[in-house]
Amino acid sequence: MAEAKNSNNKINADARVSFGKGAARKLRVLGKIPAVIYGHGTDPVHVALPAHEIGLLLRRANAVLELNVEGTTHLTLVKDVQKDPVRQIIEHLDLIVIRKGEKVQVEVAVHVTGEPAPGTTADLDAKTLLLEVEATNIPQSVSVDVEGLEDGSLIHASEITLPAGASLISDPEMVVVGVHLPAEEEEEEETVEGEEAPAEEAAAE
Repeated sequence: MAEAKNSNNKINADARVSFGKGAARKLRVLGKIPAVIYGHGTDPVHVALPAHEIGLLLRRANAVLELNVEGTTHLTLVKDVQKDPVRQIIEHLDLIVIRKGEKVQVEVAVHVTGEPAPGTTADLDAKTLLLEVEATNIPQSVSVDVEGLEDGSLIHASEITLPAGASLISDPEMVVVGVHLPAEEEEEEETVEGEEAPAEEAAAE
């Protein structure tokens, strides 16, 4: 099952006419983030967004933003977030124009639920799946239930239940979750098996 989906987030944005590092620095001092909107053959639209509101919204993956730029509405999907590598402050956003009913390809997080068989652990081998979904109905995550699965169990991408309207783009045979005994227990079992072999050979002689 998929978790809560993205909703449209309405943001008032200012048109941006000054460019360059100096202009971007001034915007950040004013609590704004420079961004550009593009796609669908339209001319790029340069805007300034409120930093605090955007910071909160970007805590959700694949955020959809409904921007009001001087009376014109732009429905957009966050495509790229550029951050300062040291301070982790958002420096710039790339936003692509989307339309209701349109499908887009996005990486969606995988969330593991349940507990595997006693003594085993479930390893998440693929943290995301590439899905094709409706641009205005992007799931925050897909869930994988490992309840009671035994050592050696594997869950492939094709076995995961996707939300309605979503299609799998990732390799269907990709292993998403593997269940196994902890490494130490596996080593102990191998050691015990190795020690038993000479004893059996001696008895045979």
